[in-house]
Amino acid sequence: MSARGIRANSVSHRVTRTRLGDDAFSRFPELIEPQARRTVLGRIGEADDVAAVIGLLASDEARWVTGQDVEVSGGYDL
Repeated sequence: MSARGIRANSVSHRVTRTRLGDDAFSRFPELIEPQARRTVLGRIGEADDVAAVIGLLASDEARWVTGQDVEVSGGYDL
């Protein structure tokens, strides 16, 4: 893969507000605040937070990053 310039990385996220998960947030709003308190940053993640990391990994700025799993969690359970 390296001969072709292919890098392989993955992104793992925790509690993130997405269209797929919005139904759960609307059905169980009481779970949002306790989950937010479990993060160092004190909030639920947004899809844009995860997308920004994916964009970085796909860019030339991360040209020396490969074979990594990047956790995008706002410091969940640190």
